[in-house]
Amino acid sequence: MFSKLRKRIFLRCPTCRAIVLHKDHYLTPEQEKERYELHHNDINDLGYKKFVSPIIQAVENDYNPNHFGLDFGSGSGPIVTSLLSKKGYQITMYDPFFTPNTNALSAKYDYIICCEVMEHFYDPAKEFNLLYSLLNQNGSLYCKTNLFKSSIDFTSWWYKNDSTHVFFYTSETLNWIQKTYGFISVTISDKIIVFQK
Repeated sequence: MFSKLRKRIFLRCPTCRAIVLHKDHYLTPEQEKERYELHHNDINDLGYKKFVSPIIQAVENDYNPNHFGLDFGSGSGPIVTSLLSKKGYQITMYDPFFTPNTNALSAKYDYIICCEVMEHFYDPAKEFNLLYSLLNQNGSLYCKTNLFKSSIDFTSWWYKNDSTHVFFYTSETLNWIQKTYGFISVTISDKIIVFQK
């Protein structure tokens, strides 16, 4: 056991060094959707636009509107899709709760956006296998999440308090994912994580 806080148990993976909420504390799909519906992801909110801007800039730097992208876990307010679509980019949305477009999971993409999504993965192995399979060769997977570092006091770390956040990554975790799932490289910064196929 890594930590026990407010009766919630967190474990530490000895292999990839991630911190994982014990599955006994996972929400039901109904509870999870209800929680997401409380998020006020207004696509016109300037603060939210600034928050996602590192991903927007990365896509614009690496791809043009002729490439095909997937917003994986696009949520109730798909701001990334909205902003890129306005610039002519071709983005398909998929979200298990708000855009359950399963046809999107049988296509191939030049890039995939996973913005504030990977901390919600109940089965990261399944999800990263899927994401890798959906990418074209030389494709990019752009991720955004808060990484746990040894300098952080976990007991007071705000990011773990969201009941839908179940999997917390470290830089070691990301490097392990890169090697395990076959990505050529991973670039890690505080603002964006990029896996290259």
